[in-house]
Amino acid sequence: MLDNLNLFNLAFLILPVLLALTGHEFAHAWAAHRLGDDTAKLAGRLSLNPLVHLDVLGTLFLLISQLFGWAKPVPINPRNFKRPTRDLALVSLAGPALNIALALVIGLFLRLAFLAGLFNNLSPQALMLLRVLNLLVLVNFVLGCFNLLPLPPLDGFQFLATFLPPAWVGFLADKRYHLIFFIIFIILAYLGVFGRLISFLVILQYRLIYS
Repeated sequence: MLDNLNLFNLAFLILPVLLALTGHEFAHAWAAHRLGDDTAKLAGRLSLNPLVHLDVLGTLFLLISQLFGWAKPVPINPRNFKRPTRDLALVSLAGPALNIALALVIGLFLRLAFLAGLFNNLSPQALMLLRVLNLLVLVNFVLGCFNLLPLPPLDGFQFLATFLPPAWVGFLADKRYHLIFFIIFIILAYLGVFGRLISFLVILQYRLIYS
């Protein structure tokens, strides 16, 4: 059972994660729409409503791990693109690109606000907002970089797959390999590998913004 501290941390984590996941999936849907494929739009996924993007298992995993989760993949039909190879690659990169861009913009805002002395003598409410903004930077950066890994079913693999021979893509995209990857991911999370990585990123983030 989650203790009070975990529940407190989770309360702060939910909003940044929901915003990051929603922005990520919306970016995929928006890019596909702009490039000629309205499959996601017709499915109601061209939306900033988090509820249309949530995945039950991904949300449950987030609540348990308090570290990672995932949303429902955005449906894409490459046959609707004018240049399928190029356009599918652009759609794959749209989600991670938005996350990293948000992390940079919010991080720059926090850095400038810190240098301007705006964080002196903050009220409790302002401190809560500051914590959420810091988590937004961290979550968006981690989500964006993680999805760029060239492993199925991540966006990095989808991008790489557009340039690989079809036989290779079919082999690597086999659902059995997805399951193996997920199991490895769970083991690494259990061993604390991701926890140590997150701790390193938190320290790095604070040094870059507040020093």
